[in-house]
Amino acid sequence: MSATSILRVAVLALTIAAATVAPAAEPPPPSLDGSAAEATSAVLLSTLRANRKAFVAVNLQLSDEQAKAFWPLYDRYAQEIGAIGDRVAGLVQEYEKSYAELSNEKALQLITGYLDAEAERAKVRRTYLDEFAKILPGRTVARFFQLENKIDAVLRYDLARTIPVVEQNAPAR
Repeated sequence: MSATSILRVAVLALTIAAATVAPAAEPPPPSLDGSAAEATSAVLLSTLRANRKAFVAVNLQLSDEQAKAFWPLYDRYAQEIGAIGDRVAGLVQEYEKSYAELSNEKALQLITGYLDAEAERAKVRRTYLDEFAKILPGRTVARFFQLENKIDAVLRYDLARTIPVVEQNAPAR
């Protein structure tokens, strides 16, 4: 199987996983209470993060020496990026709870929080770029960030598909 085929299969798997992890525009099914829904979401998020790591592993093809240096650094990177992703997920959940009655102030608060998280994500990636470049060749580092961008594109698409857009002409509250 070629690297391109592996990439396509992995992206498809992530798409399917993301579809089950992304917050829905509707509340959880009545059969799940809040804590059960949160537990299910936590398990799915953990699975998605493990799949992300496997996707990177399959597509980077590191030597044993490179892998020994890369994976501990990757785990720290993933933890920092994951915390930012958790913040964004919290903002999305907050938005979904209130989008029908969203005030102008709340809308600005949420978008500011999102843009702050995105700025922090870029800062973390920039910091780790230098760290990854100390242990991997430049082409491999570039490939790693391309893989990260592909995964993020799939996740962003799914979020965009499921999150309702603010109604522009709704009365402000």
